[in-house]
Amino acid sequence: MPIAVDIDVMLARRKMSVGELADRVGITPANLAVLKNGRAKAVRFATLAALCEVLDCQPGDLLRWEAGDAVEE
Repeated sequence: MPIAVDIDVMLARRKMSVGELADRVGITPANLAVLKNGRAKAVRFATLAALCEVLDCQPGDLLRWEAGDAVEE
């Protein structure tokens, strides 16, 4: 997938666990793991905003585009 998810990088910088982030954002650890591991097909803006608020970052700190990967349809 051409969109890479860097939640694990921000978790390490903030010294925060996946469970703590899930609790503070209000999603299940399983759903956060799907997003974190790049298996999510979509993310709600409300969830992205909550992640950014809790991690004190911008959306671009969590998501980035990688050139060269084929786009799935």
